[in-house]
Amino acid sequence: MSERADMRSPLGRAIGLGSAKEGVAHWWAQRLTAVALIVLTLWFCASLVALVGAPRPDVVRWLGEPLPAILMLLLLIVGFYHMALGVQVVIEDYVANAWLRMAALVLNRFAAAVLAAAAIYAELRIALGV
Repeated sequence: MSERADMRSPLGRAIGLGSAKEGVAHWWAQRLTAVALIVLTLWFCASLVALVGAPRPDVVRWLGEPLPAILMLLLLIVGFYHMALGVQVVIEDYVANAWLRMAALVLNRFAAAVLAAAAIYAELRIALGV
């Protein structure tokens, strides 16, 4: 048996999970959304540079095209999810009071969901021409 396995508790060895049971998934989600945001943000910034000086109707028409609309929706979804993950880590690390921490975590998820829904609604209205 390796030294690493010996350092775990008997229950930890039996179940095969760490103390938090979800820390690795959260860590990976943050990293993957960060990489996706790099790509999507570069696309968005390049598109904005290309649209500098364009009249508003042209920009709205561009946002209504299928590929920009899909990429914008992905940017919004991934961005708000990444934001919620990051704020969750800050809350868990710095809010000591248990009930206040739980309230802040619920408020974080609720705020991220409401803001994401509003942004997605706005993009869908543009994309669908409503």
